[in-house]
Amino acid sequence: MRGIFVAVGVSLAVSILLTPYLIRAFIVKGVGQEIREDGPSSHQRKRGTPTMGGVAIVAATWCGYLIAHSLTPDPITASGVLVMCLMTSLGLVGFLDDYIKIYRSRSLGLGKVAKSGGQLLSAVAFSVLALNFPNSSGLTPASTGVSFLRDIPGVALGTFGSVVFLVVIVYAWSNAVNLTDGLDGLAAGVGALILGIYVIISFWQFRNLCLPAAEPGCFVVRDPLDLAVVAAAAMGACVGFLWWNAAPARIFMGDTGSLALGGLLAGISIASRTELLLIVVGAVFVVEALSVVLQVSVFRTSKRRLFRMAPFHHHFELGGWAETTVIIRFWLLAVISCSLGLGLFYGDWSAAG
Repeated sequence: MRGIFVAVGVSLAVSILLTPYLIRAFIVKGVGQEIREDGPSSHQRKRGTPTMGGVAIVAATWCGYLIAHSLTPDPITASGVLVMCLMTSLGLVGFLDDYIKIYRSRSLGLGKVAKSGGQLLSAVAFSVLALNFPNSSGLTPASTGVSFLRDIPGVALGTFGSVVFLVVIVYAWSNAVNLTDGLDGLAAGVGALILGIYVIISFWQFRNLCLPAAEPGCFVVRDPLDLAVVAAAAMGACVGFLWWNAAPARIFMGDTGSLALGGLLAGISIASRTELLLIVVGAVFVVEALSVVLQVSVFRTSKRRLFRMAPFHHHFELGGWAETTVIIRFWLLAVISCSLGLGLFYGDWSAAG
């Protein structure tokens, strides 16, 4: 329990203190965001705002995680390291994307093939490794089944099917958060809320951990306490970054932060055996991604637009909502979805127990 508090405290402090240093350094080097010309006209004033702030989120999360373990007897685990490495590798893909945007002074960075290739390579490496490294009880960081609140009985995908399934999860969530990162503080705020829920879920799993074939009310997860520490460290990093990223943002997380945050959420859901529950908890990210898919599909088939603009948050901006109004209302929707997800988790536990 102490490790969770240390992780969130350290990462929060590092993020708050490191971010303004990055702002000054990026301003000096001219590291400014390019704004897409077909976006809302009100966003053009944001051109030149420092980007790649996700560096602070990733660095602060690592600091919180490592210092928490250095000050507590809890060991570093395979699950924790794999999730952290997934976050970092996707953050590197995003960093390259952001760097190209800045270097070439355009709103597009890596090509679709290169960017997707980097995401898929990170996802495959994580998925393969997560299905290995069993502990003394034979549990691996990831399961070969499909999980909602825990592994669904009778559903087994096998090794190859599991790798494909996990790759899809990582790729989908990294893109979902990336698409949501379009308003000041939106992705960071929603991400912090979801991570807070996963601190509770993972710690609850730790308190009710058991071996397979034990009583039905307990959980079969490899390293739930370490996942709680990871989630706490990332939550603190997001909140610290949000201090500088809230409207009007002084720095953007960029693809560096959004891809890293999406990968982190996917990794935690996989290692905690709650992949499908994340759809409920992270409903805001899901809706944002679906809005883009629906917009493209409808336009290609009918040459008409379903929304004024996608992702979904731009639809409300063009409808006359102020940016801060959209952000706060999406945060409220995230509170509702997170509460619903936590309620489902607790309800399942209490009913099984």
